[in-house]
Amino acid sequence: MTAYEVAVAAEATLGEGPTWDPATGRLLWLDILGMWLHTYDPVTGRRTVRTTPQHIGAAKPRAGGGLVLNLRDGVGLLDPDDTFRWLHHEPVPGRRANDAAVAPDGSLWAGTMRYDEATGGGTLSRITGDGTARTVLDDVTVSNGTGWSPDGRLMYYVDTPTRRVDVFDYDAEGIRNRRPLAEVEEGAGYPDGLAVDADGCVWVALWDGGAVRRYTPDGTLDRVISLPTPRTTACAFGGPALTDLYVTTARTGLDAPHPLSGSLLVIPNAGKGLPQPAFAG
Repeated sequence: MTAYEVAVAAEATLGEGPTWDPATGRLLWLDILGMWLHTYDPVTGRRTVRTTPQHIGAAKPRAGGGLVLNLRDGVGLLDPDDTFRWLHHEPVPGRRANDAAVAPDGSLWAGTMRYDEATGGGTLSRITGDGTARTVLDDVTVSNGTGWSPDGRLMYYVDTPTRRVDVFDYDAEGIRNRRPLAEVEEGAGYPDGLAVDADGCVWVALWDGGAVRRYTPDGTLDRVISLPTPRTTACAFGGPALTDLYVTTARTGLDAPHPLSGSLLVIPNAGKGLPQPAFAG
């Protein structure tokens, strides 16, 4: 079992969304409820933090520089000069953004959920660089991890309360043929954010499970890495060679949080990640 290290000791309320930015050599990660956007440079150890205008579910690099942000009231663009503007503004009372991912074609697949986690109150939408938005799934409760196979022909997806990691066939027309890849058994936690590695295996963080799991492309569980923080939220490969697995954690809702709850953890040399596409907008 690979030992973890503490990349950034923090007390994020709801740490989420680790994303490697190859253009800057930094890891982006968030505190959704704290409205913080963090960066971490693993070579120098330099860290930055900035506030966001609303609760933020994801921040992803853009092809031309800057970031695309999945925010409470829609998707916005942050330019390299820190100018912010809405790309797709769609406020819904009681709903907020959650996890998001950039597809092989450069579109953003952005998830939402109700603050009260009402069944079916969330969505998964595809947003392109010109602001066109299309709802892909409209009966989602807690939209979470999304990722694509190395050949771009499969999409993996987590709606957390289902306890499943699902897989779809994916092409330019969209997604179809939804089926389970793996199910997390009762008592082991709930699947949250995920990452796909260069072998096509799916890594998933377990909320209330204190672990990340690796499933092979046929759904076989082949690795479990236990962590001290019960609320592990998401994972992503980063570092110059994309070999280190970064894991975000949360302390929200815990009566006695572990001292590292809310920190950014890293599992060195966990595997080999895939370069992630930038948002084409």
